[in-house]
This record gives sequence, C-alpha cells and structure tokens, in this order.
Amino acid sequence: MNDTTAWDRRLSVEPTGKNLIGHTGAVLLRRLADRTGLAHHLAQALPTSTGNRWRDRTGVLIEAAIAIVLGARNLSDVERLGAHHTPLLGAPTSDSTLWRTLAAIDQTLLEGINQARAKTRRHVWNLLALRPGGFPTLQVAGKKLTGWIVVDMDATIITASSNKERATGTFKKTFGFHPLAAWCANTYECLAMELRKGNAGSNTAFDHRTVLDQALTQIPGSSRAKILVRIDGAGATHELLDHLEGLGTTRRTVRYTVGWSITTADEEAIAALPEAAWHAALHQDATTDGEYQVPELSGLSTRPGWPQGLRLIVRRVRPSGRHAKNLTALEKRTGWKYSITATNINRMWGIGGSHQPQWLDALHRHHAVVEDRVRCDKAMGLSNLPSQSWTVNRSWVLAANIAHDLDAWLRLLTLHDDEELVVAEPMTMRYRLYHLPAKLTRHARYRVLAIERTWPWAQAFTTCWRRLGALPELR
Repeated sequence: MNDTTAWDRRLSVEPTGKNLIGHTGAVLLRRLADRTGLAHHLAQALPTSTGNRWRDRTGVLIEAAIAIVLGARNLSDVERLGAHHTPLLGAPTSDSTLWRTLAAIDQTLLEGINQARAKTRRHVWNLLALRPGGFPTLQVAGKKLTGWIVVDMDATIITASSNKERATGTFKKTFGFHPLAAWCANTYECLAMELRKGNAGSNTAFDHRTVLDQALTQIPGSSRAKILVRIDGAGATHELLDHLEGLGTTRRTVRYTVGWSITTADEEAIAALPEAAWHAALHQDATTDGEYQVPELSGLSTRPGWPQGLRLIVRRVRPSGRHAKNLTALEKRTGWKYSITATNINRMWGIGGSHQPQWLDALHRHHAVVEDRVRCDKAMGLSNLPSQSWTVNRSWVLAANIAHDLDAWLRLLTLHDDEELVVAEPMTMRYRLYHLPAKLTRHARYRVLAIERTWPWAQAFTTCWRRLGALPELR
C-alpha cells in the first residue's frame, strides 16, 4: 500500500471525548469584557429581574458579541458556539432568548448601551496611553499625526436574500441595506453605525451628521481633542461641511478632508493651471510618484455658499481602460483623469509641512484604509443580517460593533508587541488564537485549560490571558 494513503489505517473517530473546549478564544474575550468594565457598564444600562427563569441580559449581549468574533452569522450560531463553553462560561443562551433580548432594545436602551460603550472606551484608551509606545498614532506619508484622532466615515451594502423589513433596492442594483459607519483609524474601533434602508442616499447630510455626532460621543475627551474627519465624495454637501465647521471650538480642533464632485467651473480652473503648477504626488512612505500629479486649485474656482478658507487639492493620472466611458470633454482633450479633495486644513498642529498640497492629497488617500474596516466588519457578523425584524437586525449591528471593539481591544492591550497579531484581521485571529481547542482538567482545586504546547501561537494565547489578568479592573 502506498505510504501516502496509509495514514488512516487502524484509525477510528468517535464522539466520546470529555472536557474538551472548542474555540477557546472565547475565554480571552470574556475576560476582556470583565476586566475593561464593559460587563459592569452594560449591567447598569440593561434591564434586570429576580425571576427564576430570567436570563441576565448583559451576559446574553456579551455572549452574542463573543460568538460574532468567533464567526457566528446568525442567532443559532450563537447558541451552538456557546455550547462549547458550558464548562467555563455556563449554559449557552438559546436563540429564542437572544431574539427576545435583541428585539427589546429600543431607542432608550440603545442610547444606554452606547453610553456603556463610551465609558468602557474611556478606560481602555487610558490603558492604551500607558502601554509601551503609548496611544496608537497614525503615520501618513512619513509624518506622524501625533495627538490627532482620525475618524473615517463610509457606507457599505449588506445584501438580503429574503424580503426583510425595510430592505430595498440599492444603488448597486442589489437588494438589502445601506448602513453608514464611522471608524477610529488609530485603533480600528467601529465608533458608530447606523442601519439604513437599501435606498438610503450615499450623500445624505442628515445621516452623516447623525453618525458623526454618535462617533464623537464615543471618543473620550472629544470636546477638547484634535480630530480629523475623512469622508469620500459623499461628504461634499453644504450642510455637512457647515456642520463640520461648527464642531470646532476654542478647545476642540476639527479638520476634515472630503471628496469633491468636479463642476464645470472647477474644470475651467483646472484648464487654466500652468503646467509648472503640477508636482509629483507622494506615496505613503513619503517617496514621490510621478504617475500622479497634484496642485492646489484654491482661489481659481468660485464656490458661493461653501465655507470660507476651503481648499481644493487636484490630482491627475493617466486614465485606464475602465475610465474610458466616463471621461469628460476636458479629460479627453488633455489625456488626464482628474479628482479633487476639499479640505479646511491650513495646517495641523504639531505636524510640519501639513499645509503642502502633496501631503494633503496623501492624507486623504490614506482614507482608503476604511475599506479594510468594512471588510473586517463583514467578516464579523455583518455579511448578512439574521432576522426579518428591523429592530432585531439593528440590535445585531450593535452587537457586531461591540464584537469589533472586543477584537480591537484584545489586540491593542495584550498583543501590542506582536507585529503580526496586533494588526491581524478576523480570519487570522480565528485561525491562530480564537479557534484554538483545549482540554479542561482539574488539579489541586484549580481548573486548568490545557492547550497544545507545540501550537506556534500558544505563547501568544497565554500572554493574552496573563496580561488581561494584570489589567486594573474598572468598577
């Protein structure tokens, strides 16, 4: 017999194992929720009861968030994953109990849960400031954005395969929902997300204002912070830019970059630019890129009704084949494809050269990292919404946001010195840590969760557990 096919000789598979724990990463996430104070703050926001059959709503919501981190995509998955952890975390929540919990989260409870998240985040950010290297700082084109909190906003599509409540056709000719969200680029946290109908507008100023304001309430000390907001072309509306201008105070500095829809007047101003005005754009490593060229358009284009001091940064590139059908007359004549970024940045405090058009262009292009956040969110519970009910789906989105926070906090607080895991995406974390199996044993009145010692990331797992235990518990 060929040796390569003889591996299964005298091998039997039987479901007779005892005290085996699957998806052991749940213990890290549950300990994180306890040590950061998330469970404590949620308990103050969620209803309680002394009834014999009452299931603690805080535990239900945290269990749902942990299951989403582990890969749950619906309510039944939460129950099935919870069954693996019964010896450690107690009996799992049934899908019916989870449904009732999510269905009961009205606007009042939603606000209370978000307040609990904000309180927890304040504690976590204080811990991040104390870790080696301090609070995460963004770096763009060779310059560190020291002291700046960067908020990226974007919308995405969640498709629906059935006629769920408020699911409609989308601008991408699909069917489902069109949520709008804001992420913190420093920490990868999802600060706020608004579930919307599928036909919700991409540039609806009211929705952008709502989500941005919710995100600011999640940022500790936002009333006196230095905040940069980055939005794609959906942000170029009078109402939103006026709102962004109004957020700045004597204590809070707000800067923004938004995509800009090119008008006829803008094209006339672009055509009037001398060739000497165009300079090579910057890569994110601060090297120049001659294929892309950037000047500033401010002062050449009339913009009645727009905020004073608004700057327009133009970017041109040779069009590719996919651009051929959408080129304007100017672009066909000049042989360049143009785009514009609007910003109120004259300079950013503490960042030398932040007024330069090439660097501002690179700063806005760095906004593309938001696509990574969207992809991670969809890998963490938002590829599909689990219910016909709008309220349940809205609450599921909230649970997914909590899951996103837990995953980010675990990596930032306990894996900050691991260059790969600290920026790992959900599938990588599941393969390396979250889905690790273990055996539960007892010795001298202690419980021991034994993981395979030859697993390449066994040390990372035990390091997480040890560092979580060393965190100062918030009460």
